[in-house]
Amino acid sequence: MSARGPEGRATGASRIPVLLYHAVMDDPPEWIAEFTVAPRAFAVQLDAIRACGRTPVPVGALVAHLAEGEPLPDRPVVLTFDDGFADLPGPTADALAGRSMPATAYLTTGALGRSGGGSLLPPGPMMRLEQAPLLEQYGMEVGGHTVTHAQLDTLPAAALRSELVDSKKALEDVLGHEVAHLAYPHGYNSARVRRAARAAGYESAVAVRHALSSGRDEPYRIARLILRRSHTVRDVERWMAGEGARVAPFPDSPPTVGWRWYRRARAAARGPVFAG
Repeated sequence: MSARGPEGRATGASRIPVLLYHAVMDDPPEWIAEFTVAPRAFAVQLDAIRACGRTPVPVGALVAHLAEGEPLPDRPVVLTFDDGFADLPGPTADALAGRSMPATAYLTTGALGRSGGGSLLPPGPMMRLEQAPLLEQYGMEVGGHTVTHAQLDTLPAAALRSELVDSKKALEDVLGHEVAHLAYPHGYNSARVRRAARAAGYESAVAVRHALSSGRDEPYRIARLILRRSHTVRDVERWMAGEGARVAPFPDSPPTVGWRWYRRARAAARGPVFAG
């Protein structure tokens, strides 16, 4: 895969779209509606990805490339799904498997009990934790998305470790093997959170960053592009062409750092806050 153009600029082939989906349904709860894609639109987007000549790979393949130089297809794309909505082990997995498109699902373990009361996520239609092995049968890679979906960069050390370690163990118990990949809720992270993710045994973590990833991206804050209901198939096609977004890695902007400090102060006064 060619990494640089004739003037040293990153080429389209070296720009790796990592897409972030949440629910895929027609009638989502209002709190997640902005980040929900209708099934018909989802099918059109998947067909556009395939038509653009991109080859879907799971996050683990991208991480092996970033960390160890393992080869990737010439034009890779990564499809990820956060939280664990009820559509995931059913029609969404069917749509992916029917097109031979692997993906990575990051599950919020506290939201996947029968009561759904173990997380900060508002009520919504969620899959069950015991369905996680079914995702793997469909060809999905399963990663962790914490227990409660809190803003990790606002938590004290003990609470942060619990979010990372307890969710990892819950998934490993039901899957019967190691869980190596993490998604930060709403992408919120910091150098301290990234160190904690590594110490908890994760090999990678994805953020959001609203950017294209690349062969030089950071394994513990891989950039993703978040799908909103307002995005069109043209947006997806631009991303597949390596256009329409900046390219990671890049340092946090001053507004991002300032927002983090504000959220920390708010959490210190009010307690853990839903990352959303």
